[in-house]
Amino acid sequence: MVQNLKALRSAKGISQKQLAETIGVSQQAVNKYENHGAEPDIAGLIALAEYFHTSVDYLIGYSDVNRKNQSYVPTELSPDELFLIDSYRKLSESERESIRLVINNYMNK
Repeated sequence: MVQNLKALRSAKGISQKQLAETIGVSQQAVNKYENHGAEPDIAGLIALAEYFHTSVDYLIGYSDVNRKNQSYVPTELSPDELFLIDSYRKLSESERESIRLVINNYMNK
């Protein structure tokens, strides 16, 4: 389940023992996470994500984005913008592609 742990640990240049001490588990537990399919509990996943400044999604292979999710900063949208977004979401994928092509065409002028 923890697919990216070994790569993150290696990139940081720390041993399994050092990681284990940092997050409060045994070295054997880290070895099992990396090599034997053992799964840390939720608190362990969160500790790993915080230590590596990444997301739980990245740790478990659900995301390819190796960074923490940033806090959401709301942006005010005008009524026209809200209408366009809502309309876009209702389109089929081929219709969306047509819209993207038109926008790209205008932006590249």
